[in-house]
Amino acid sequence: MTLRPLFGLLHRWVGLVIAGFLIVSGVTGAIISWDHELDDLLNPQLMEARSSGLALSSVELAARVEAADPRVRVTSFALAPEPGATLTFGVDAKRDSATGRQFEPGYNQVFLDPATGAELGRRDWGAVWPVTRENLVSFLYVLHYSLHIPEMWGINRWGVWLLGIVAVLWTIDSFVGFYLTLPSRSKAPVAGGKSFMQRWRSAWRIKRSGSAFRINFDIHRAFGLWLWGLLFMLAFTAFSLNLYSEVFYPVLSRVSTVTPTPFDTRAPADRHSPIVPKLGFAPILQEAAAEGRARGWAAPVGSVFYAQAYGIYGVAFHEPGGDHGAAGVGPPYLYYDGADGRLLGDRQPWKGTAADIFVQAQFPLHSGRILGLPGRILISAMGLVVAALSVTGLVIWWRKRAARSGRRVRRRGSSQSGAGLALRRPISVNPAE
Repeated sequence: MTLRPLFGLLHRWVGLVIAGFLIVSGVTGAIISWDHELDDLLNPQLMEARSSGLALSSVELAARVEAADPRVRVTSFALAPEPGATLTFGVDAKRDSATGRQFEPGYNQVFLDPATGAELGRRDWGAVWPVTRENLVSFLYVLHYSLHIPEMWGINRWGVWLLGIVAVLWTIDSFVGFYLTLPSRSKAPVAGGKSFMQRWRSAWRIKRSGSAFRINFDIHRAFGLWLWGLLFMLAFTAFSLNLYSEVFYPVLSRVSTVTPTPFDTRAPADRHSPIVPKLGFAPILQEAAAEGRARGWAAPVGSVFYAQAYGIYGVAFHEPGGDHGAAGVGPPYLYYDGADGRLLGDRQPWKGTAADIFVQAQFPLHSGRILGLPGRILISAMGLVVAALSVTGLVIWWRKRAARSGRRVRRRGSSQSGAGLALRRPISVNPAE
C-alpha cells in the first residue's frame, strides 16, 4: 500500500492553510533583508547627522533624552555613531504610579545629532497605524513575524505563535512535498524501461514547451527540489525563532546540552510593572569595558541595552555599525544584573556546546546575515521564491479543483441524459418482455 494518496491529500490541505501566510512572510522577508539600507533611504531626516565634529558621550545624551520626557526610560543605544549618521536611542515607557500602568508616550525611538545633541525626530518603531514613510520598514518587519495581531487577554504573542505553528506545518510539509516528487515505484516496469532515477530527473526540469498549467506545475516542483535545503532551513529557523521559549529551547535542552542565558532563567515581569534598574548605564559600561579587556577581546564596547522586563543589561562588543549586517552569528555580549551590577553571563560567537552554537546560528541563518552581504542577497531572493511557490501551488490546486468539478458536472449530465432516454423509451405491449 502506497502512502502517495495520503501524502498528496496532506500536501494539498497543508499548502492551502499556510499559502497566504507564506506569501506575506516571503514578500516581507525579501524586503526587510535590507531594513537598514531602506530606512536610511526613506528617512534621511532621521538617519543623517546635521553637523560634524566629535560625538558627545552617548551616556550623557541618554540622560538628556530621559530629562526631556520623564515618561520614558532609555533602553538601548550605541556608544559611537557610524560615520555621518545620527545616534538612535531606544526608549520604553515607565510605569505611571497614578494608574498602575505604563505611560503611552507614542514613540519608542529618539534620534539625536551626535555632535550637538540636538533632537532630530522621534518615531514609533513597528507601529501598526498610520503607516508612514518613517515607520514603513519597521511595519513590514513586525508584519513578517507577527502579522501585527493585537494583544488579547493580556497576551501580545498571538501572531508570533500563529506564524510559529505555520512554520511547523511548513517544515513537515517540506518533507511531504519532497516525497511526492519521487516517481511511484509501482510504475517501474513501464515508461520504456526507464529506471527510477531516470524518471525522477524529469522532476528537476521545467518543460518550457508545455502548456501554461504544465509550466506552472514544473516551476512549483523543480524550484521546490533545487532549493529544498534552503526552504527547509527557512521553515525550521522560522519555527525556532517564533516558538523559541515555548517549544524550541525546552526540546533542545532535553536532547542536548544548552547553556542557558540569563533570559532563559528569569521569568519576565508584567508589562505594566517594569523592573527599575538600581544602577545606570555608566557603571555597567565601565565594568563591561574592564571585563572585555581582561578577556582579551579586541573589539570595543559598541552598544548597550536594558531589558526592563528582566532587569538585565546587555553590553555588545563591536565597531560602530558592527551589530547589523556583519557576517557571522553576531558580536559577543556580557550580561549584568540591573540591581547589583553582578556579571550574569556572556555570549561568545561560535563558542560553547554544539547546541549553543546551533542556537546562535538560528537568526543569522534565517536572515542570511551569517554570510554577510551574499547571504542577505540570497535570503532576499528566497523570500520571493517562497511567495512564488505558494502562488504556483494555489494555481495547481485551483486548476485541479476546476477539473474535478468539470468531471462531476459531466458525470451528472451523462446520468441525467441516460435517465431521460429511459423515460422516453416506448412502453412494450409484449407480455413476454
